[in-house]
Amino acid sequence: MSRNAEVAAVLDEYADLMEAQGDDYRPNVYRRAADNVRDSPEAIEDLAAEGPEAVQSIEGVGEGIAEHVVDYVETGTFAELEEAREELPVEMDALTRVEGVGPKTVKKLHDALGVTTLDELERAAEDGEIREVEGFGAKTEENIREGVAFARQAGERDLLGKTRPLADDVTDHLADHDAVERVAVAGSIRRWRETNGDVDVLAASDAGAAVGDHLADWERAADVIETGETKTSVRVNGTRVDLRVVVPNEFGSALQYFTGSQSHNVALRNHAIAQGKKVNEYGVFDVDRSDVDDPDAGQRVGDLLAAETEEAVYDALGLPWIPPEIRENRGEIDAAREDALPDLLTEDDVRGDLHVHSDWSDGDYALAEMVEAAAEFGHDYVCITDHAEGPGVFGDSGLSDDDLREQADAIADVRADADIEVLHGVEANVDAEGTVGAVSDDALADLDLVIASPHSGLGDDGGDQTDRLVSAVEHPHVDILGHPSGRLINERPAMEFDAAELAAAAADAGTALEVNANVHRLDLWGSAVHAAVEAGAAIAIGTDAHSPEEYDHLTYGVHTARRGWAESGDVLNARDLDALRTGLD
Repeated sequence: MSRNAEVAAVLDEYADLMEAQGDDYRPNVYRRAADNVRDSPEAIEDLAAEGPEAVQSIEGVGEGIAEHVVDYVETGTFAELEEAREELPVEMDALTRVEGVGPKTVKKLHDALGVTTLDELERAAEDGEIREVEGFGAKTEENIREGVAFARQAGERDLLGKTRPLADDVTDHLADHDAVERVAVAGSIRRWRETNGDVDVLAASDAGAAVGDHLADWERAADVIETGETKTSVRVNGTRVDLRVVVPNEFGSALQYFTGSQSHNVALRNHAIAQGKKVNEYGVFDVDRSDVDDPDAGQRVGDLLAAETEEAVYDALGLPWIPPEIRENRGEIDAAREDALPDLLTEDDVRGDLHVHSDWSDGDYALAEMVEAAAEFGHDYVCITDHAEGPGVFGDSGLSDDDLREQADAIADVRADADIEVLHGVEANVDAEGTVGAVSDDALADLDLVIASPHSGLGDDGGDQTDRLVSAVEHPHVDILGHPSGRLINERPAMEFDAAELAAAAADAGTALEVNANVHRLDLWGSAVHAAVEAGAAIAIGTDAHSPEEYDHLTYGVHTARRGWAESGDVLNARDLDALRTGLD
């Protein structure tokens, strides 16, 4: 695995430390560099090995930052970072996970109360000390106290956008060993759950100890937790990786078992028992009921029916193979029994991206660059949806009516030279009352597509937000409700709303509900998508791309939609251009 995410996190930490000390310019420079390092297709350690000049090939990385990157890759730190840490010795990443606590707040609380950790922050809030600090009050103190629990829970689970690439790289590393016959990702990552506590990988081999040693010897394994014949655990960039090695002829049953979820496995076990069978990590067995109830019978008792492949395991229980994304005990076993499993959406089904930003608002690239990148990605069409002006828009980047008319001309020029169709849209804010945008209805009516997304008033007052979102989907010019809950995973909780009520309203209004594919959002999530599919509401998968690299987030959006049982017919941008235009009329 490349070290891009690791290096980017360090640059972000240094930016936070500088901001805390009152530096108003350099933090943004470092953060942009961090984003570009994170998204770079080149492994940062390979560039660093060539020297600072090679690192500077990444956009936004100047000479000074490049030298810091080389020092960090070679030594694990750089002098300025250590000086900043010494000047402000706090757990910056953990503290700033608390909503409303930024780097400058961290410094104020450190200077006034000596707060350095989440535990100390929580203690200060519970003891009523924060409200006594200048610039704070009882309400701020209460918000911080409530936010600590969420921040602590968030810190225990990594984003899928971090764990899935790591898991894939672990399997690639293990597959290179001659003794490994098969290897696969398991656990919640294989089910594409949005956060994961660790990385689970399963390998088939008759030489378990050698395979475990191969993982422990991996150059990316910073900490070896345990090694053994059947299980080896290491830590990579702060994330625990658990490897289980099984004999090849039990790989399928082990993969099914260790993929989970637990509730799916319990339901599957009960289904097996009803047939006089037993299913576990060692296989499916035809057993006498006395054997099932006998605690001393052992795990492999009975006649082995299947174990080598997952398909054989499900078939031995009279079921078709069930895709991992829907193994959550939400009716999938009954559907499999009735031969009614969904034909789930695939990445190849998606024909275009309907949520893309350019440098006309807060994107990083010009219109032509984003369109060209969409064509290179393989899309048939792309819709540019820069932010409209209004609350919740970053800085002054939102577009007015006049801006949108001017952009329409610019998009027409790009469209003339493009290899794909280019649509013109906008992303407008949904305020706390459900009002859409600060631009006029006339301006919205002239566009090909309108996304309405909550960016302000994100549950600050608590309570159910269903009415607000329903108002947005019922707006006559709104085509898609973007990232409906407004959540940022591990950073900001989702707004409360009734997914079934929202889905019914969207279906009635002919408005699509977005699965925002950005790994920090994945909003809607699986169960909410399922509610939309059940109600007949359309789904739109948008990457919310601000740079060409972010088109790759599509895979996370597709698998999130799959977790909600979405088929291609449920997805707006799985339609060809003519059908899409019909759906938008």
